[in-house]
Amino acid sequence: MAFALKASASSAALGHPQRRDAAGAAAVTVPTRSMVRAVAAATSGASIDLAVAMSTPGRFVVRAPRVPSLAHVPVADRPALSVAQTLSKIKEQGKTAFIPYITAGDPDLETTAEALRLLEACGADVIELGMPFSDPYADGPVIQASAARALAGRTTIDAVLSMLKEVTPELSCPVVLFSYLGPIVRRGAAKFMAAVKEAGVKGLIVSDLPYAETCEFRNEAVRNGLELVLLTAPTTPEERTKEIAEASQGFVYLVSVNGVTGPRANVDPRVKDRLKEIKQVTDKAVAVGFGISTPEHVRQIAGWGADAVIIGSAMVKQLGEAASPREGLKKLEEYARSLKDALP
Repeated sequence: MAFALKASASSAALGHPQRRDAAGAAAVTVPTRSMVRAVAAATSGASIDLAVAMSTPGRFVVRAPRVPSLAHVPVADRPALSVAQTLSKIKEQGKTAFIPYITAGDPDLETTAEALRLLEACGADVIELGMPFSDPYADGPVIQASAARALAGRTTIDAVLSMLKEVTPELSCPVVLFSYLGPIVRRGAAKFMAAVKEAGVKGLIVSDLPYAETCEFRNEAVRNGLELVLLTAPTTPEERTKEIAEASQGFVYLVSVNGVTGPRANVDPRVKDRLKEIKQVTDKAVAVGFGISTPEHVRQIAGWGADAVIIGSAMVKQLGEAASPREGLKKLEEYARSLKDALP
């Protein structure tokens, strides 16, 4: 397997990134998904080689040796489940799904690719990937800073989708892209969704999509085989919540707080009642996100009946604010495993 990224001056910009000299970028050898499999294979007597990391100016390449799959079935040959099918399967098993969120391009797209592989190895059932945007007003300080770092590193829509096209065939869990409306409108909804589909993405969340425009976007998503996930909040009126639950695809995203993303000390107790209300009007999976950051939060929300928990800012903090990509991936793995272990 090899992932290669090359900056393109013609790539569509996501905001107004500051220019940065990339000539001094250093290659970092990080634990890949293939390496995780290699360790497991080694315990059964399989012969393995070490991963090789290489870099050239303006181009980053990570190569790993082929390792026999423990399941003896290449990921690409397995039936690709939709987000809804994935969560339904987990729900039938009496489990709560783990959905981590990270920002694409923070600290760089090479690390993002490795983080996607790592999160699946840590037990992610669905992965939410944020497209960096210059005005992420629904997000708190952590994700705002993460988006700014990604844009400063010249992360573009085209570069993100190119990376995903390389990585998604290796993943068995679906990827949901989180975006603001602006980048989609500038490119055109039809063109944007076609490119997202080609990149292997299964679902789409548009945080600031007006409900009145949902029908048009949903139709375009359906034409491209994408699941458009809609959000509802603690203050959403009951009738509107019912409409959102009916229209949402993949799952219903219950925002646990009034306000922006970011860790909170406690989970709003209203979430428990909101979960019950939503489940009375839909059989779709209901995922709770915003403000969740500890194993205690995860256990509490799972105990209230959530079908999935989404952890964003706290996950982004582990990866983006570390001293190096290697250290960030290490912290991300430790943190992700602690949350996964807290789920039933």
